[in-house]
Amino acid sequence: MIIKRLITLVFLGFFTGICWAQDVLAADDKREIVIEDIGDVLQIALPGSAGLSTLFMRDKEGFWQFLKSYGGTVGLTYILKYSFNKPRPESAADGHAFPSGHTSSAFSGASFIQRRYGWKYGVPAYALAVFVAYSRLEGENDRHDVWDVLGGMLVGIGNTYIFTTPYQKDHYEFSFYGGKDSYLLGLKYRF
Repeated sequence: MIIKRLITLVFLGFFTGICWAQDVLAADDKREIVIEDIGDVLQIALPGSAGLSTLFMRDKEGFWQFLKSYGGTVGLTYILKYSFNKPRPESAADGHAFPSGHTSSAFSGASFIQRRYGWKYGVPAYALAVFVAYSRLEGENDRHDVWDVLGGMLVGIGNTYIFTTPYQKDHYEFSFYGGKDSYLLGLKYRF
């Protein structure tokens, strides 16, 4: 329930931003700026929602899994950026384009939500992560190409699947039955 509310808030903010952008800003350049700005916010909001969901659900195991997967994503992203030092499209001077950090961050958050809490929550999170990837291709400065974005997706999803297991609220169940002259004690454990 809490995850659903967090994702709903992120979605509402996203669509409110798009509606505002379409009404207020009509020029193509302004549209690209808004797309890039929304992508900037969502690349933090998605992993933030994933981390907060573990705290709200009191999911200690999930919290540590999130820290490992997200930390691994950020670390691997920067190792790859400085190892490859791929130039950005349109001759931007700063380099370090591969993989896209925004995309890896967003997909790390979305895939954590999906892997830990299921597809019911993962589908909307992935939809927002896809928008972040789109914002890196279509933003104001065209910061990345398709390979950069695909690399970011692989890094984010890969780290999550290495460190995250599905959430199981109750791993065991006790049962007791008492009759006239007999008693039955049961234990069921889910792996």
